[in-house]
Amino acid sequence: MAREKKSTQIRQLFNISNGQNRHQWRKINVRGNDFAHDVQLTESQIDDLKAQGMPYHTVNRILPVVEMLNFYATANNPRWRAVGVEGSDSAVAAVFSSLSEYVWHLSDGQTKYGNVINDSITKSLGYMICSVDTDMDDGAGEVVLDTVHPWDVFPDPKSRDMLFRDAGYIFIRKLLPKSYLIRMFPNYQAKIKKATGNDSNYYDTSEKEIGGDQHLFNPHDDYGMSDVINPDGTHEQLIEYFEMYEKIRVPYVNVFYRKPLTKAQLKQAQQAAKVYQQEITQEMQVQLMEQQQQMMQAVQEGKMLQARMDLEMQKAQKMAEQQIQVAVQEHMSKVQAELSKIENKIVSQKEYDKLASVGKFAKQIVDAIKFNGTRIRQTVMVGDIVLWEKVLHERVTEYPIVPFHYKWTGTPFPMSAVSPLVGKQMEINKMHQLRIHNATLGSSLRWIYEEGTIDARVWEKYSASPGALLPVKPGAEKAPQPVLPAQLPNAFFTLIQNDKNDMEYLAGIYASMQGDTSSQHETFRGMLALDEYGTRRIKQWMKQSIEPSLRQLGKIILQFTQATYTANKRFRIVQPSHILEEREVEFNIPLYSDMGEAIGKSMDYQACKMDVRIVSGSTMPVNRWAYLAELKELLQLGVVDDLAVLAETDIKDKERIAQRKSQYAQMAGKIEQMEEALSDSEGTVETLERQLVQAGIKEKVTQAALKVGGMEKDYEVALDKILTDTAAKQKVLNEVTSAKAQMQQSQEKSVDKNKNNS
Repeated sequence: MAREKKSTQIRQLFNISNGQNRHQWRKINVRGNDFAHDVQLTESQIDDLKAQGMPYHTVNRILPVVEMLNFYATANNPRWRAVGVEGSDSAVAAVFSSLSEYVWHLSDGQTKYGNVINDSITKSLGYMICSVDTDMDDGAGEVVLDTVHPWDVFPDPKSRDMLFRDAGYIFIRKLLPKSYLIRMFPNYQAKIKKATGNDSNYYDTSEKEIGGDQHLFNPHDDYGMSDVINPDGTHEQLIEYFEMYEKIRVPYVNVFYRKPLTKAQLKQAQQAAKVYQQEITQEMQVQLMEQQQQMMQAVQEGKMLQARMDLEMQKAQKMAEQQIQVAVQEHMSKVQAELSKIENKIVSQKEYDKLASVGKFAKQIVDAIKFNGTRIRQTVMVGDIVLWEKVLHERVTEYPIVPFHYKWTGTPFPMSAVSPLVGKQMEINKMHQLRIHNATLGSSLRWIYEEGTIDARVWEKYSASPGALLPVKPGAEKAPQPVLPAQLPNAFFTLIQNDKNDMEYLAGIYASMQGDTSSQHETFRGMLALDEYGTRRIKQWMKQSIEPSLRQLGKIILQFTQATYTANKRFRIVQPSHILEEREVEFNIPLYSDMGEAIGKSMDYQACKMDVRIVSGSTMPVNRWAYLAELKELLQLGVVDDLAVLAETDIKDKERIAQRKSQYAQMAGKIEQMEEALSDSEGTVETLERQLVQAGIKEKVTQAALKVGGMEKDYEVALDKILTDTAAKQKVLNEVTSAKAQMQQSQEKSVDKNKNNS
């Protein structure tokens, strides 16, 4: 009974969102989308033109506008960055940029983003949705992005927020075969088979202009929208599929509690209490001894009886023990309070009531603050049967559906880029047809003749043939006269050019931006300035409409990733535009104790608190020539190095180039060191030679060494090594010393021989 009531409520809400305003908005944008995709004439208009002998083809001036807007909005991938709310969150926040890039590439985000932007331009709205594919990563699940056709999304018509954040609900409604739904949700096969549609319901799945009339299709018409043909040739009825998202308020409690001590902390507190007990016991004992001495003196002086002294000492001893016990307990509590930390966690009201009923935890509660939090409830319905209803993860507090407007109107029904161009396109088509028709009439003349004077069939067949001889019947008083077409006025051609200029002005896409060289500036800087001024309206659209949507999408990606990626995860990011083309990212790294027990996480992604921002202008194209020229100037000024310039170029294999440059730098450093060492060696050799010359014995020593030892070859080798290697210096000195000794010995022997001879 409750499910039937819920089904009725969903149907009523859907009918409200599918009201007259939406039908009017859709009618306008279907027409604009048709014109953008070259469906600019109805069948009745084509038949009328054919009957008049006029051309019926068109010149699509809207499609280039759409393509250029697409290019400017999707030239680059969007980039998000996160800022940690606290200093401890900064390291983990840096992971989000890599993780968002991972999700983007995993989902083929650039392609889907291009489709969304195209919908925004041609249909006024594009949608991107974030979800979790539980089958990916071997069942661990992955956060993915997808698109939703704007005709399938039905937001709350009362919403006045550009991103529908204030909407009470958002519908996704599709017509799908039951077999497809059963494959998607096999656990709900029985319910899907029982589901039935509503024959009286108003369907508007398409509004294509056919024969000049707007056709509102329903599942039971003859246009093929009521059923599908399966591969086996059987027909299958389509049925409505609903996804409803709504924001609900859930009571929460922010519980502040004192965390219990670990065994190590408790042991530390007990040890501290033991030390304090020893200290205070010694102090009390000293005080008791002083008191006892004072009483003994009073007894000796006859001022106090011995019995009174004994009684007072018993009382003092007992009181001291009590004081020690109380002081130790207070100190123990103080140490425990210092070691234990007050932590907080947010739980639902139901969970808090359960925790508060447990006496052990109730004693640890310091404070409890109640508040209402926002959650997202998802309800899925097929036909008239509700399949399931669930509340998304507590981390998810925003609608997973993100709208991308072209021109927001303050309502859920924005304006597209092509709608204002439709009128001008119709004028251009009409004047193009008239111009072609006029040229056709000028090349194929019409004739006025008196009935019976010519053979009309012969003239009709051959009058346009070059050199044809056209017969006239005998007795004809007046020959046929040609009817020349009126010349088109100059204002006609001026009007065509004005319409083209008007379309450029309305769209903000000028001829120079599309490569028309006739309007280019003569100088390079002039062309850059023209490009900068020409894209101001596009940049304004990106700043006011697209970037807020991307920022909201980044926030939703953060919520879904924190809800999904709770275990250790490692992934690789490929960056072809950077020098380091690959990098590995890891977070939720488990920490273990010496006993192998899990005690926490390093880089805890879920616990991190951060604020997501879109990098402004990250999707906009960059004038490569202007940017490289700027980098060149910065390189000359020393603001950036050559590797920074290399990273921004389109050169392939940048990482290896950077590695080679690093190797070249290292080799250059080694060569410089070798040159310095060689210079030092040469200086040392020169010093040695200078010392030998100054002693006046260089030549004599050399000659004596050559004569005595026959070491001419060794000397040449040693001299060569002196010039190339500093290690040979010592060898040269040793050789010189040896030569001197040998020369001296030779001289002494010569003197002795002469004496003997004498």
